[in-house]
Amino acid sequence: MPKIVTEDIGKFSQHYPKVPVIVTASARGRDDAMTAAWHSSISFKPPLYGIAVSPKRFTYQLITESREFGINFIPYGKASLAAAIGGISGQQMDKFERFNIEKERSLKTTAPILEDAYAAYECKLVDTKPYGDHTWVVGEIVAVHFLEEAFTPAEVLDLDKIKPLLYIGSDFYASTDKKSVSFVKRGI
Repeated sequence: MPKIVTEDIGKFSQHYPKVPVIVTASARGRDDAMTAAWHSSISFKPPLYGIAVSPKRFTYQLITESREFGINFIPYGKASLAAAIGGISGQQMDKFERFNIEKERSLKTTAPILEDAYAAYECKLVDTKPYGDHTWVVGEIVAVHFLEEAFTPAEVLDLDKIKPLLYIGSDFYASTDKKSVSFVKRGI
């Protein structure tokens, strides 16, 4: 089947699906949360994690002021929360109050950790660097929260217990099918 080849980049959403996260931050007595699909682990030693955030976002302002943030992984059943959080600015309202978001106590930062998250990272800001209309925000993971029963002994997400949320673009969300998982050995 022939592929389309074009210089019209468009939304360039061919790289989806991605696992969206809820990024949280707190400063000046205000908590905020935003949904982000552009994020990645960067390093094991030290444990670094990065997210692409528009500097126009209220969450970005709180991150740069507090110099810390949270990364929260939520299950498919919370897709409507991810969409709601991503669709409105925290400058206009308290998203935690508006959407009845329950928080857990953070261990090393002031960044809110979502009770509904099956895993979360507390991060201390290491660096920011602008790229186009977003800024790459890098944090060192200083604490990890996770539901032990959500993971196998090999520390792999147990898809019988948690259906991770996937963002497939244009406000569409999906999840995984346990039957599709297979181990493929690397190398030749």
